[in-house]
Amino acid sequence: MLHCMIDRRVWVNKNCGLVIIWGSSMDTIATRACVGFSAGSIAVLTFHQGLSEVFLRVGLPTHGGFRISPTWPFGLPSIVSLCFWGGIYGIAFAVSVRGRPTSLWRQGLLMGLLAAAIGLFIVTPLKGHGIAYHGALWPIGRAMILNLSWGLGMGLLLPLLWPRPLTTPPAEPSLRPAEA
Repeated sequence: MLHCMIDRRVWVNKNCGLVIIWGSSMDTIATRACVGFSAGSIAVLTFHQGLSEVFLRVGLPTHGGFRISPTWPFGLPSIVSLCFWGGIYGIAFAVSVRGRPTSLWRQGLLMGLLAAAIGLFIVTPLKGHGIAYHGALWPIGRAMILNLSWGLGMGLLLPLLWPRPLTTPPAEPSLRPAEA
């Protein structure tokens, strides 16, 4: 078995020794926010922009990855803006997720879908492109694929960035009653 549950809050990955303690003293809103921002930003750099660069290399119409063109209104490079907003969505994701750590990739896909919907129906009209790029299929598909890959990456990275206790994980509970 890859994962085992020690109690309702502790999950241990037996292959790599990953210990995630939900509801512990390390599981505060501030910790979740920091880890979520980091996971979201790193997922932008690796999954989102990496896939965008792959699209460019295979000849699909895209902006390409790792753009440094200035964005409105502050003139920041596009990659900085994307990392910032990926981190903000990462905070929302990390603060809101519940359940087993093994299902975070599924929840990340849902967050990627939500981010794509917000981008298509709120952000693109604010940038003057029209709602959902006026129904153009490739820009909609590209936005969905890139944001789903970002969400998947965030769901995979979040448990890896989670703080681990400095002590060894507790032993698995035995079924024998304790001796008096």
